[in-house]
Amino acid sequence: MERQWWHGKVAYQIYPKSFNDTDGDGIGDIRGIIEKLDYLKALGIDILWISPIYKSPFVDQGYDIQDYYQIDPVFGTMEDFDELLEEAKKRDMYVLMDLVINHCSDRHEWFQKVLKDPYGEYGDYFYFVKGKDGEPPCNYRSYFGGSVWEPVPGTDLFYLHMFSREQPDLNWENPKVREALFRMVNWWLDKGLSGFRIDAIINIKKDIRFPSYEPDGEDGLVRCTKMVEETDGIGVFLKELSEKTFAPHGAFTVAEVFNIDTEELEKFIGKEGYFSTMFDFSALSVTDMERGWHNAAPYDFNRWRKALFESQKAAEGIGFLSNIIENHDEPRGVSTWLPAYAQNAEGAKLLATVSILLRGLPFIYQGQEIGMSNCPMESIEEYDDIETKNQYETALRAGCTPQEALKACAAKSRDNARTPMQWNKERNAGFTAGTPWMKVNPNYTTVNVRDQETDENSVLAYYKRVIALRKSPEYREAFVYGSFRPAYEEQDRIFAFYRKERDTEVLVAANFAEQEALLSPEEGSAFAGLLLRSSDMVRLSAGKLTLPSCTAAVIIVKEN
Repeated sequence: MERQWWHGKVAYQIYPKSFNDTDGDGIGDIRGIIEKLDYLKALGIDILWISPIYKSPFVDQGYDIQDYYQIDPVFGTMEDFDELLEEAKKRDMYVLMDLVINHCSDRHEWFQKVLKDPYGEYGDYFYFVKGKDGEPPCNYRSYFGGSVWEPVPGTDLFYLHMFSREQPDLNWENPKVREALFRMVNWWLDKGLSGFRIDAIINIKKDIRFPSYEPDGEDGLVRCTKMVEETDGIGVFLKELSEKTFAPHGAFTVAEVFNIDTEELEKFIGKEGYFSTMFDFSALSVTDMERGWHNAAPYDFNRWRKALFESQKAAEGIGFLSNIIENHDEPRGVSTWLPAYAQNAEGAKLLATVSILLRGLPFIYQGQEIGMSNCPMESIEEYDDIETKNQYETALRAGCTPQEALKACAAKSRDNARTPMQWNKERNAGFTAGTPWMKVNPNYTTVNVRDQETDENSVLAYYKRVIALRKSPEYREAFVYGSFRPAYEEQDRIFAFYRKERDTEVLVAANFAEQEALLSPEEGSAFAGLLLRSSDMVRLSAGKLTLPSCTAAVIIVKEN
């Protein structure tokens, strides 16, 4: 594999609105990020992905962009951002921004011009399509529920929005749109940005005939991804995007990509791939929420482990995936991927071990490193997220009681990841001196950075040790470039795998069960020493590894 500057790095996602507020308005800001750079550096972070800070009406938390060239005043100024780039560079850190180019805000100047003249030049910047006898052009359901089509007052036209109606989809078939977007991307890269996390990019290619499909729900609609999956030709757009922007700058790109077959991995993240890497969302396949959060499949360790192992093996020899256990669009990892008895600090360490030491690039989401969990809400009014409110209504229509609908939101809402970062046990968890824009998780008095920084047995201290091991001169090659091989799959709730590069081989093993586990080395090999353990109760004795419930270890493996 051709080595790249980002190989061996560890990335961290910042959700700016909830990270650190320095001006007391209750909303995190760029200066708040600057203030915490040393904290992130001490954690072992190299790459920062900053969720959208562009000018926006915030219908979808900044993923509805009004102006791609402006910082929203709620986060600060462009001068603040330039200072962030400068301060990050001093610490050998790299900054990524979100690239949201499937859609924009309905307040973007292009869309505003279309509304004034639907048949003018800018009409072709979006998808304005005639209805059928006053009805929408086809029967697609948006990601947030309801039709993807919105009527244009005073006309027989509808415009396409695969997300909220305030997020009209951009027409990538129009070369003027592509050229304008490429100019914008290069403007940010020329400024000193290291790259982008690329949002919802798989949606940019549409079948412009917009055929209807057999409905998959009682609303008579079909998920819009059905059309995406049936449409070929996205590679032309992605290749042009890469060649005209990312490649000339040597930029790092991590894509949010769903709905592609394993056979396509080479095109996306191979040597000549469109992107540097893409997130591994394979675990989401086991939650099965197509009919709504209220119908989600229960936690299943074996399905989760199998999905991740298969994804690891599929990418080996092709490129690197980016490994996550949570992000701004998912509930907290400790509340999702752990059984009830393990939803605590020890369980958080299990997730840290297996996620950071898998093959690929680890992404840590803010608060993950201290074991932040889902936040209990008293009513649907406490939620801000548009998708959560839609899912609440979906659950009610499906016959759920308000209590049942709220329980589904408590488990699955994106707002679980968007509650303010818990810095200390003082007022508002040290996030703001003002009134926070979103409720602070009440467990901040026991789960916070300040307490964990002085506790060598804390989740934070353990994250630092795992990251340090991954980067250590002795084992870096094995963890970054080494092969991946599953282990002990026959043992209940054991998540274990080998990483090997030349003569260096290690076993990563985590016990997710309530019972103690005893692991023996494979025939012809031996456990030669402990590199890391999540608890002093982990023992290597008589050549065997004892893992009490909810503990993990990293072992040196030698041939006999």
